[in-house]
Amino acid sequence: MGLSVSEMHRGMVIRYDGELYEIVEYEHSKRGRGGAVARTRLRNLKTGRVIQTTFKGAENTESVFLESRPLQYLYHDGESFIFMDNERFDQFPIPADVLGDKAQFLVEGTNVIGYYSGDELITVDLPNFVELKVAHTEPGVRGDTVSNVEKPATLESGAVIQVPLFVKEGDILKVDTRTGRYVERV
Repeated sequence: MGLSVSEMHRGMVIRYDGELYEIVEYEHSKRGRGGAVARTRLRNLKTGRVIQTTFKGAENTESVFLESRPLQYLYHDGESFIFMDNERFDQFPIPADVLGDKAQFLVEGTNVIGYYSGDELITVDLPNFVELKVAHTEPGVRGDTVSNVEKPATLESGAVIQVPLFVKEGDILKVDTRTGRYVERV
C-alpha cells in the first residue's frame, strides 16, 4: 500500500522505486473532477541527485522512519569523512558524496546527527549554525562606505563564503549551514 498524495509533505523521507528520498519541494493540486496530484522534487539520500516526480495516487511509495543518533566528526582521510558514534564509540567512514555541500562546514569535533534506516547510515544533519574561524580574506578597502559590499573569505574548514568588508583574518564567524551564508561575527 502506497502513500496517498495528501499524506506527503516537505521534509518527509519516502521509499520510492526501492530508493530513499527526501521530499525537498511539494505542491499539491486538485483540478476539477480528476484526482489530486502532487508535484515533487525528491533528493536521493544516498547519491544527492534531485529528481522531479508527479504522484497521482498511492503509487509505489511508503513513508520511512529514520532513527537518529549523535555522531562526532573526527577527520578527513582523503576520500571519506571519519565519524564516531557517540553512543557506541565505533568509528566509520562516510563518503564525501553522501555529505554533499555539508562537508565544507565540518571541522574536527563537530557534533552532527546521523539518520539510520536499520543499521545503515542514510544521511547526516549538521547544526543549523556553526562558528568557524576566518583563515584568509583580503583586507577591506578603507573608506568604502557603500552598504552591503561583500568580499570572499576562506574559513578554517575550507569553505569560501561572502562576508562584509569589516571581517578580517582570525575572526570567528557564525555561518548558517543550510544556506552557506554569513550570519554574524562572534
